[in-house]
Amino acid sequence: MALGPTQRVFSAAKRLLNSLIANGETRLRLAVVELEEERSRLLVLMLLAGASLLLLLLGVATLVVMVVVLFWDTYRLTAIAVSALVLILASITLGIIALRQAKRHTLLKETLNQLAADRALLEAKHAPDQRPR
Repeated sequence: MALGPTQRVFSAAKRLLNSLIANGETRLRLAVVELEEERSRLLVLMLLAGASLLLLLLGVATLVVMVVVLFWDTYRLTAIAVSALVLILASITLGIIALRQAKRHTLLKETLNQLAADRALLEAKHAPDQRPR
């Protein structure tokens, strides 16, 4: 039994809607996977950074005490001042590096790339056919 023109339009619209919903579901699943991976990566990063900072703190404290004890008889105030200055400069430098890293955009990067590719494909299909002569 042949379909009438109206039924064909509705059938095509239904197929298009199903395709759009399936495409949207795929993109949403990709976004969820990326968010889960980012959460896991951030948790591991925070644990490693915390342990690293604790060990660094202990090492720096030991080193500062050693320098102050070494120069206690001759230049104790200079040793304390230089140690404090070095620690403050290192802290400022690491803070600047951390701010630069925090400004980098990586969240949902692949999802955004895939959506941009989808948009480019749709625009290419709807663009007028221009062939070089």
